[in-house]
Amino acid sequence: MAKEKDTGRKLIAQNKKARHDYTILDTYECGLVLMGTEVKSLRMGRASLVDGFVQIDRGEAWLHNIHVPEYVQGTWTNHSAKRKRKLLMHRAEIDKLESKAQETGHTIVPLALYFLNGRVKVEIALAKGKKEYDKRQTLREKQDTRETNRAIAAARRRQRSA
Repeated sequence: MAKEKDTGRKLIAQNKKARHDYTILDTYECGLVLMGTEVKSLRMGRASLVDGFVQIDRGEAWLHNIHVPEYVQGTWTNHSAKRKRKLLMHRAEIDKLESKAQETGHTIVPLALYFLNGRVKVEIALAKGKKEYDKRQTLREKQDTRETNRAIAAARRRQRSA
């Protein structure tokens, strides 16, 4: 009897720094061209997207600077940890991304790496870099909403006990 395929989305790695440093304009889901040892290493949940970026070269999208450590039980067929990886996207999506990324201040960054129905997918985003004061303002807004939510929760608790 065949094994049932694992359905659903299993997160491997997330790039929280990208959401802090950039304003996300548009997101895309892409496949990745990987070696067997890379998939095995990713199944162990080991990857880092922090310094990653996407570059479009001659009509092909390439993912640079993501770190997938070498597979521990790998032999001479092991992959290099920081190699560039090809993204699998439709030509129209690549052309659209390339034209938007050429605008001043825009870049393409990876947001998440995950398994979907047994295949490795990466969520990439067209993003615009934030200025330092924008980052501080975003942090202040998050802190303010957190404080108001705490105050509301505390008031509800006091109201229930009274």
